[in-house]
Amino acid sequence: MSSGSSSHVTGYAAAWCIVLVWSFWLIVSRVANDSGLTVYDLAALRYGLASLIAVPLCIYYKPWRGLRFFQIAVLSFILGPVYILFVFSGFLYAPAAHGGIFMNGLLPLISILFAIILMRVLPSVKQVVGGLLILVSAIVLAWDASVTSSADAWIGDVLFLTGALFFSAYMILAERWRLGAMQIIFCGTVVNAAIYMPIWVLWLPSGMADAPFGPFMLQAIYQGFVPNLIGLLFVAHASRTIGNGNTSFILAAVPGGGAILGALILGETLNLPSIIALVILTAGLLMSVKRRPVIS
Repeated sequence: MSSGSSSHVTGYAAAWCIVLVWSFWLIVSRVANDSGLTVYDLAALRYGLASLIAVPLCIYYKPWRGLRFFQIAVLSFILGPVYILFVFSGFLYAPAAHGGIFMNGLLPLISILFAIILMRVLPSVKQVVGGLLILVSAIVLAWDASVTSSADAWIGDVLFLTGALFFSAYMILAERWRLGAMQIIFCGTVVNAAIYMPIWVLWLPSGMADAPFGPFMLQAIYQGFVPNLIGLLFVAHASRTIGNGNTSFILAAVPGGGAILGALILGETLNLPSIIALVILTAGLLMSVKRRPVIS
């Protein structure tokens, strides 16, 4: 197998691994409110624990040598506490199903808009049709979930959508700047830990001292290591090898994955409109993924 073909295979594999990672993350974040931890604690776990692994690696590899100060500042902000606090706060207002819909299900549409506005690249007809199907499914899923949610669910939806804008910008930069794994870890984890952790310790409210051991360990392990290390590296590799557009469309499978895991793990039931919407979303996903030609 040629190196080009191999990189495409690993790129698609990484993208589908992200689907699994983020689907489980929806489940873990769904039960975070029952752990006694504040959103500020969850962000502290995300940056603080990940930095325990990231700092020694960055000292060894010195990834900052290949980055300009502007790149470090922009990437650190996009992956920083502002982004993650928007996301965690969204779960305080809206159901977790909305998180998958608005953070991942709409990524393809955001990717198309960014491509048109920033790079003057027009989508293909198949991508437009697929994107419209994804949009329809997202609307149906949001409406169906709103039946049992509070009147303030729209606040969570706005927070989730804002998080999706941050994340889409990250994927674009990962592709355009050809960011390496250690550069992602340095900006996304080490820089943000150095800035956020002192602020959290000195000024932000925390429920960590009273949190039950079991729920605390679940959040610590998953929030601390999986999304901010494994997830970001998979996203960077997928964006570099198969492109931001393909990665975004594959990530649109996260709402379906989260719904299936919610049914299997948490015993949640899917209404008929949700099942139909997930089928439509999957069809839009398969139609929208544009495979790049592999040069042997």
